[in-house]
Amino acid sequence: MPVKNRFAELHPEIAEWRQDLHAHPELRFDLPRTTAKVAALLRDFGVDEVTEGVGQSGIVAVIKGRQSGSGKVLGFRADMDALPIIEATGLPHASTDAGKMHACGHDGHTSILLGAAKYLAETRNFDGTVVLAFQPAEEGGGGARAMLKDGLMDRWGIQEVYGLHNMPGLPAGQFAIKSGPLLAAADFFEITVKGKGGHGAQPHVSYDSTLAASAIVMAMQQVVARNVDPQQPAVVSVTGFATDTMAHNVIPASVKLTGTVRTFDVPTKEMIRDRMKVIADSTAAAYGATVEFLYVDGVLPTINAEDQTDYAMAAAQLVAGSVKTDVVPSMGGEDFSEMLAERPGAFILLGNGASADLHHPEYEFNDEAIPAGCSWFATLAEQRMPLNA
Repeated sequence: MPVKNRFAELHPEIAEWRQDLHAHPELRFDLPRTTAKVAALLRDFGVDEVTEGVGQSGIVAVIKGRQSGSGKVLGFRADMDALPIIEATGLPHASTDAGKMHACGHDGHTSILLGAAKYLAETRNFDGTVVLAFQPAEEGGGGARAMLKDGLMDRWGIQEVYGLHNMPGLPAGQFAIKSGPLLAAADFFEITVKGKGGHGAQPHVSYDSTLAASAIVMAMQQVVARNVDPQQPAVVSVTGFATDTMAHNVIPASVKLTGTVRTFDVPTKEMIRDRMKVIADSTAAAYGATVEFLYVDGVLPTINAEDQTDYAMAAAQLVAGSVKTDVVPSMGGEDFSEMLAERPGAFILLGNGASADLHHPEYEFNDEAIPAGCSWFATLAEQRMPLNA
């Protein structure tokens, strides 16, 4: 069974929704135009229930099947927020708000789930309930956690949860998935190095925070190289180095280092965090400086449940004919992981073709992938909750 005919018919309309969302990107929880459009479309489709303001600005919609004897409730999730990036695509539907851009394909994810909602509300060829979660603030804002705190799983009785994300480089409309770890935990750190500032011509009367911070950056590279089990993937990246002055002749009193840690298991993460603190303290002390160390737990690793991966794969095979399963786990992070920690489920990758990479100013979601994405959600509902003969 290939892409459903109904989605071939709806393709131009869904692409128009997607391009409209792309032209009007909004960030994190501040999504008034996006949520108004999504909620209005859902009501126009005739879904059974629309609840706004879940997790500040999330939307939950309910579609009941023709039968309800199975008692099954599946949750489908899409993310709605954009990124603070200046777009460089030059497309007719490029961002109309400078400094904001849908550079990760959330406009596509939202439109795909809307297309699936329209079809499922029309046909209702399933025995059970589908709950659609349109999530804010996936890009570092904790939107999944906010919706969970508002009772997403318990209020709507979700038993399994599924989501998708586009994948540049994979042929458009193809799928990739694996059980177990798929994406990493993403944590963040800030290290403020405090020395004694002074004149650049008299370093001997200062404690040079720049030199101390530079030594900390270099020393922290040993954590992955010499402390982490070589069998355990891990990343420590210092991504920011900011002094408190830009004057050519001033030794700054303080320097702030920022960065991220990516891991797949809690013991490795905790070891890295502890080693970073020891290295920062002791290295700074060698230069007469001190540190303030802040480590922030970000999203959990995205771990697909084995059974739900099989269900997701079966639906994808019906839609696309084959599924890529030799997937190498990525050190990227995704807060759908928070939902997978609450309920068994699976996260699948949908091919975006030969596009620019995610978070790139020239990235564009490939509208040719829309019918396959919509068909996957719809097929999954019908497969997992088949109507009784």
